Amino acid sequence: MNYKTIPKQFYRQQEMLANRVKKRFKHLRGRFARQNIDVFRLYDWDIPEIRAVVDWYGGHLVIGEYMRRQSVPEWLPLMGRAVAQILNVPMENVHLKERRAGNQDGNRYTRIDYTNKKIVLRERDLKFLVNPYDYVDTGLFSDHRDTRQIIRKTSAGKDFLNLYGYTGSFSCYAAKGGARSTLSVDRSESAIQWARENMSLNRIDPTTNKLTQAHTFDFLKSAVKNKQRFDLAVVDPPSYSTTKIRNMFFDITRDHPRLLKAVINIIRPGGDLFFSTNHQKFELRMDELNVSQIKEITAITIPEDFRSKRKTIHRCWHITV
Repeated sequence: MNYKTIPKQFYRQQEMLANRVKKRFKHLRGRFARQNIDVFRLYDWDIPEIRAVVDWYGGHLVIGEYMRRQSVPEWLPLMGRAVAQILNVPMENVHLKERRAGNQDGNRYTRIDYTNKKIVLRERDLKFLVNPYDYVDTGLFSDHRDTRQIIRKTSAGKDFLNLYGYTGSFSCYAAKGGARSTLSVDRSESAIQWARENMSLNRIDPTTNKLTQAHTFDFLKSAVKNKQRFDLAVVDPPSYSTTKIRNMFFDITRDHPRLLKAVINIIRPGGDLFFSTNHQKFELRMDELNVSQIKEITAITIPEDFRSKRKTIHRCWHITV
């Protein structure tokens, strides 16, 4: 890196970001430590000119830049170095990521390295494997930790469906909450294997907590055919996804009514469906759904460290069938 060519404002931004992160870390670390929470957010574009996100992962830092045309390669490493120094984190534990908006298959399966390293981190009385090295997303969406707790409290004695199940964290919570059964569905073989590892880590019985690799609409079609029914479901799809081999494209804005209608078809009367999206311009269309109640619960699902004046990290609805 040629420091002579770095604009002076980058150094000012370094200092501003480091000071903001240090203050936030001091405010949050103690209370999360008492709750056995190792993963939390320290910064998310709070200062308009500093387009970054900083997450704490139990001694590791995951720092991302919201990319744009004006982005330059020197900026993110400078920010990473400043945050690492202020928190005394060695640079080998600093993971820099480029975050890009728009239709890019959600970024959740984008691979940026091949270390295959995972670390075990706590979330309350559960443990999860995260990989801060190889993907933009690490394997645990901590903005939904409170939603997971809601699922745990409502899952006793129920058959639970985790659609777009990713690494199975919702299913682990449901199982620990006393669910009669859980089924996690994801199209990614690596995500299913990761979920299996998380269940093993939390000593969850594989005989009643199943994992299925399948495309969502294929699964929903077969569930109707096989008369599978559930009492409780979580549906947290990517904003966009593409299945290149089959030329299938999913757009949450366009396709969520069709998706939710298909899920409702396999929910028992009186059952509950929790639907969430991170799409920043999402407009809900549920007028034609045959349900008893639809209630937005975003205010209680976003944890303290993810509350921002600039944007809402996710939106979430509780649907009663």
